[in-house]
Amino acid sequence: DDEFDLSEEAHAFTAGILEHAPAITAIANPTVNSYKRLVPGYEAPVYVAWSDRNRSALIRKPAARVPAASRVELRSPDPSCNPYLALAVMIHAGLEGIENDLECPDPVRENIYEFDEQKREEYGIETLPSNLGEAVDALEEDDVVYDALGEHIGEKFVEAKREEFEEYLIDVSQWELDRYLETF
Repeated sequence: DDEFDLSEEAHAFTAGILEHAPAITAIANPTVNSYKRLVPGYEAPVYVAWSDRNRSALIRKPAARVPAASRVELRSPDPSCNPYLALAVMIHAGLEGIENDLECPDPVRENIYEFDEQKREEYGIETLPSNLGEAVDALEEDDVVYDALGEHIGEKFVEAKREEFEEYLIDVSQWELDRYLETF
């Protein structure tokens, strides 16, 4: 264990989740409304990083009273996700990190919400997909996360979520009516 009370395997597991976070997002945030809370500055994190000190990172290592209780938590899943699928893809991504001995980046101890784009680039911090369509694209491009679902579930999930997102894109919301109907 190191200064964070995390083993080498825990760091590699964390690196695996960070590596596959965009694709995991499709499963952990599976509705169009999921992305209403995944915006910079809100409680749910959008930046692909980890930290032991702040909540702006996607993965947080909470303080533990004893080293044996150390753990990491992925902070982005919302209540609409299927917890079994979410856990399956997280475990699969984490194990891939261990199997490939992925190197975990250094923790980001500063508040990432206060970073500008240039500083995020300097730290190598990416942003989660900003909508369901982008997340499903990431899922389709990520063999590790897609394979964790299995061919049948992966195919049906992508098909259903693409259809849902397309319906969302053509729906005129009440907000749009209130905002623009009388203006234009």
